[in-house]
Amino acid sequence: MEKDHRRTPFYTKLKEYAESHTIAHDVPGHKLGQIPNELLDYVGPRMFRLDANAPRGLDNLNRPTGVIKEASELMADAFKAERAYFLTGGTTMGILAMIMSVCRAKEKIIMPRNVHKSAINGLILSGAIPVFVKPYIDEELGIANHMEFDEVEEAILENPDAKAVFVINPTYFGVASDLKRIVDLAHAHDMLVLVDEAHGSHLPFSPLLPISSMEAGADMSSCSLHKTVGSLTQSSILITQGPGVDHVRLRSTINMIQSTSPSSLLLSSLDIARKTIYFEGPIMIPKLIDMAKVTRDKINMIQGIKAMDDHYFENNKSFDYDETKILIKVSDLGISGFDVYKELFDEHKIQLELAETHLVLAVLSIGTTQGDLDALVEALQKVSDKYYPMQLPALAHKIKYSYPEAYTRPREAYHAPKKYVPLNQAVDEIAAESVMIYPPGIPIVIPGEIISQEILDDLDFYQRSGSVILSDTEGGYIKIIDKEYWDKWSETYEDE
Repeated sequence: MEKDHRRTPFYTKLKEYAESHTIAHDVPGHKLGQIPNELLDYVGPRMFRLDANAPRGLDNLNRPTGVIKEASELMADAFKAERAYFLTGGTTMGILAMIMSVCRAKEKIIMPRNVHKSAINGLILSGAIPVFVKPYIDEELGIANHMEFDEVEEAILENPDAKAVFVINPTYFGVASDLKRIVDLAHAHDMLVLVDEAHGSHLPFSPLLPISSMEAGADMSSCSLHKTVGSLTQSSILITQGPGVDHVRLRSTINMIQSTSPSSLLLSSLDIARKTIYFEGPIMIPKLIDMAKVTRDKINMIQGIKAMDDHYFENNKSFDYDETKILIKVSDLGISGFDVYKELFDEHKIQLELAETHLVLAVLSIGTTQGDLDALVEALQKVSDKYYPMQLPALAHKIKYSYPEAYTRPREAYHAPKKYVPLNQAVDEIAAESVMIYPPGIPIVIPGEIISQEILDDLDFYQRSGSVILSDTEGGYIKIIDKEYWDKWSETYEDE
């Protein structure tokens, strides 16, 4: 039976409750907005009235049987999936749940090395052993991107006991691997395919975009609707299809890491975002892509600045490219992407998604206006007018082309005896924490990998550039495995 996507079961019921004048003798403590405060003054009382905590009729996220179940069925249908789970902990929660529900301790999972930190945390929590596939390195832009099919095929053939293949669709920069072909190969070798679709929630809603996870036949996918579809930040979904998914284990895993007090605001925003993208996406996405193309052409007329298009990525061995991302190389001006990122915000009030050494990234959605794009072009022109006449030499910093050697799996490193050492004394030590630049949150080194001088040089460069470096430690120290106690500890450590 065809679903009626005009319906918003959860939001409609929540709104009904908010307008019912019910006396609240339950949590939350603000009692539906009865405690005066600055936030209430700014946003108004409606937001607080909608912040209800699963009263009668609003269903239970951990075991939905009513309006959440109805809303999730509509979500699954919209995303061409069989089932959908609402998440209030972001796609991080979905990635953790996928890996933990599929892999047990010491079981293998194939994944690209440029995964988000949440995938590394999934390895720690599950105890799985990663088989890393080296992503394609774009030397001109200095970034790691998609997986090439031959590299994935080699990993599958060399590791026939792997439980799953983990794919990013698309990467942070909008590049897609040959997902359908990877799915078919993995299934032929009895492996599930798990997809990090954090930046691809809009893909099912236009044939002009790369193929989505469910259309490619993947088993599970976690999608950040808040990133590209329009729900509130931290709201995501996990979608599934096929007989390979153990829904009992998956539901149990989600319930273990999901809050028992999920935000009704986040859940209702998922319901509304699904309705909006279902009807507006097919109309607005083609217009957005046209606007993005025109914007790239305008940017490419600016001296010293270059916007990369689909032809560029085709020439760099990508299978497909999401044209709602605008990737802009600025390092030919003699300044870094970090410099441009800060200047656009400080001087022009333009907030970009991220910066890297050579580039900045703008992420568009159906909420992007022509005026927004015109402002970006105008600001970039002013940056060029300022720096191009200086004729500064182009930046030469290059991304490293090899990833650290693994000494032990992430879970063992996480539990092993540790100590802290200054970064300048960490060469050849074994990392006991992930260290990454955020955004995008891709670890430079993960627990269990050997720290090289190259890694420390990169960290020093990023620190001097003003990047945000995330790790468990601060002040020039890093957490490492204490080798003095490793042998004795490893003899007694059991993880089956």
